[in-house]
Amino acid sequence: MAQDVCPVKAEPTLSFTQGLILGQLSVILLIAAFINFFIFGDPPAAEVTASLRATERRSRTLAHKKSLLSLRTSNPNARHASQQPPALSKKKSNILRGNPPTLTIGSILNKTYYKVDSHQPESLDWFNVLVAQTIAQFRSDAQHDDAILTSLTKALNGTSRPDFLDEIRVTELSLGEDFPIFSNCRIIPVDEDGLSFGPGKAFDANMATREGVRLQARMDVDLSDMITLALETKMLLNYPKRLSAMLPVALAVSVVRFSGTLSISFIPSNPSENTPTKMTFTFLDDYRLDFSIRSLLGSRSRLQDVPKIAQLVESRLHRWFDERCVEPRFQEIALPSMWPRKKNTRGGDDTIANIEQSISKAKGGDVAKDLRAEARKEVEAEADARADRVHDSLRLRRRPRAEDTFASGSMPGSMPGMNIDIPM
Repeated sequence: MAQDVCPVKAEPTLSFTQGLILGQLSVILLIAAFINFFIFGDPPAAEVTASLRATERRSRTLAHKKSLLSLRTSNPNARHASQQPPALSKKKSNILRGNPPTLTIGSILNKTYYKVDSHQPESLDWFNVLVAQTIAQFRSDAQHDDAILTSLTKALNGTSRPDFLDEIRVTELSLGEDFPIFSNCRIIPVDEDGLSFGPGKAFDANMATREGVRLQARMDVDLSDMITLALETKMLLNYPKRLSAMLPVALAVSVVRFSGTLSISFIPSNPSENTPTKMTFTFLDDYRLDFSIRSLLGSRSRLQDVPKIAQLVESRLHRWFDERCVEPRFQEIALPSMWPRKKNTRGGDDTIANIEQSISKAKGGDVAKDLRAEARKEVEAEADARADRVHDSLRLRRRPRAEDTFASGSMPGSMPGMNIDIPM
């Protein structure tokens, strides 16, 4: 009998309603904690963030150098074979001197009296003035022309724009007021891969040809300004159906500080491959780039300057800059021919001729305007005179009477010279 008795089940201490309320509260607490710590949390200090980014870039550069050195040690023959110039099938001209001296890095340094190991860094005051004039002219052209604004709008609304963003509008564009300052310029010999030699190793100019060494100019760059780009758009929610909701977003990004080291070098032309002379430039990994980012979300109840949005935008901008012009990556620009050409000549008699031509065009335009004005005045005067004659003829015209018709004694239709006397 005792075995047939069913065990008593433990009843839950909380009812269904209490469990539902507890679950909802836990979800709300999790969402509140996420919003508080991940969205509205205080961002780390700028110095800490800059130090972390510099450490990451430095480790990436060292890893790249180690991989290059490992490739050199594993395949030394391939490197020397790639340096041998290929045989040219094109026959050389006999007009030029038969055996010109070979242009090497050592001969360039000797003839320019530049000692890489002992030469002091140079200031670039004259270069700063030229760069400032160029930037000032660029800013002046941008004030009178909407080309840069049109190009930015077209680039932002190109094919790379995500589907969840509406049309992007540029609301503010400020190109700044200050100019970059270049200083501490020095010449550094680097190998064919752009790696500099060790600091304790003296540079041997005679090894330049064998090692594929080229000269690289390094200069410090510093800019403190306020270059601002402000945008407005809408975030589109396309789930569960298209345009289910829209969230207005306003974002303003300002570059407030940039400091770093710029490296410039030249790659000689290769006649066998028909490649022109190229200039390459890159920034070392020790640069500092600071932004000021302002954000505004919503239309009525707005969220202003969300820290997480500022961190995401700043991280994205740093990644964009690192992927394009921070070592080991670099930008390459093909240079045109430096030989003097007539079509590129300016100044002298050509300047005077251009001034005279512009003056003659201006005078011709003034003469044409005067002729058109005189012709217009003559036409108006003739039209006024014609109108006055018509008005006078209408005012003096009256209906003819019989005595006026036959007063002269002539009969309508009679022969000329024959008069008829009619007694009145």
